[in-house]
Amino acid sequence: MSHRKHQDYTASLKASGLQVTAQRLAVLRSVQTQHHATADEICEQVRSELGTVSRQAVYDALNTLSENGLIRRIEPAGSPSRYESRTDNHHHLICRQCGKVLDVDCAHGEAPCMDPPDTHGFQIQEAEVIYWGICPDCQSHHQ
Repeated sequence: MSHRKHQDYTASLKASGLQVTAQRLAVLRSVQTQHHATADEICEQVRSELGTVSRQAVYDALNTLSENGLIRRIEPAGSPSRYESRTDNHHHLICRQCGKVLDVDCAHGEAPCMDPPDTHGFQIQEAEVIYWGICPDCQSHHQ
């Protein structure tokens, strides 16, 4: 990790009004390098970097960072929560066989419908779309 990236993470934490801690910095680095990682995968990487860190400390950091918009949590059906550094509104492709998750830009056009006909008073902030299918690697293994 470059010194510049460390400064960016530190500035991001401070701009969000969060205390800069070694655990939060390590979690941000892990989320940046492990796209769509689970909390357990992030915990393993943080522990390899910092040594003894409680699982709860990593979970707390993940919750705080996602609540403050520094990382994004996605919760695909039937899968543990996953975390990513891309925080803009975008969608995901998920392989039903191997679980690979890839980012895809927002859908355009009529379907899927992005603006519900009745918001029931909700202020809509984002639409979460997950495209489920079989990735090319899994397709080639089953031919």
